[in-house]
Amino acid sequence: MAGSRRTAWGTVATMVVLALSACSSQDGATSPEEVRKLAGSARAVHARQAAQDRLRDVVQAYAEDTPLGPDMVVMRDTCFGGTAKQWLESNGDDAYKIRCSMRVSAYFGVDPKRIGSVLDGILAAGDRPQSLIAFGHDYYRSHLVGYYRGHGPNPSGPDAPEPTQLFDATQTLSWDPVHDRNPRLLVGEPEQCPKNDPPVTRCLREPESESVAGIRQRHGMVFKLELGSTEYYEVAKDGHVVTG
Repeated sequence: MAGSRRTAWGTVATMVVLALSACSSQDGATSPEEVRKLAGSARAVHARQAAQDRLRDVVQAYAEDTPLGPDMVVMRDTCFGGTAKQWLESNGDDAYKIRCSMRVSAYFGVDPKRIGSVLDGILAAGDRPQSLIAFGHDYYRSHLVGYYRGHGPNPSGPDAPEPTQLFDATQTLSWDPVHDRNPRLLVGEPEQCPKNDPPVTRCLREPESESVAGIRQRHGMVFKLELGSTEYYEVAKDGHVVTG
């Protein structure tokens, strides 16, 4: 009887080992070698270029259609490997082999005396059909222009801090305050670029020697456009590929 139990337990143990082995490739974390291979695949390269072109088109729209002209553009492109299976509480990172995302920030120098007309020009460009600029005139934004032109009160309220941001799901436009001189409210320098290791990690700063402080010194104030992180390539653990 004892021998039968040992045999049964041995069979169960063998089945568990075989089951774990069979699913280890799908449930385990993606190795650095596989991340590099997937990130350098033809499909990933094509999706990467398409994402970069889309984001640059938005920056170009601001440069061509608004009073803003970019002084510096920073692009970060990173591919991450998926984690091992999280059995108790998953945050979703265990569902994919690789996920690649890209984000772009553009910095523009502006004369603070022109902030009202600059904002109005941005909103006018956003009003146009099919515009890539996310912000058009509405009640609040029109009063924001009036506030900066000295024609009205703070549209956020008499006791509210100076408004220095327009937000959309895909774009955030922020700027140095012109009334509140608190240096902590100024647009900050971009994060230090990590070491370039394409196709897994890329970071471009154009021009490389430019800085927010330099832009502010030349123009008086700085506008910053942040384009929301674009996830352009993902390979699920089951092999399903998503590009966008």
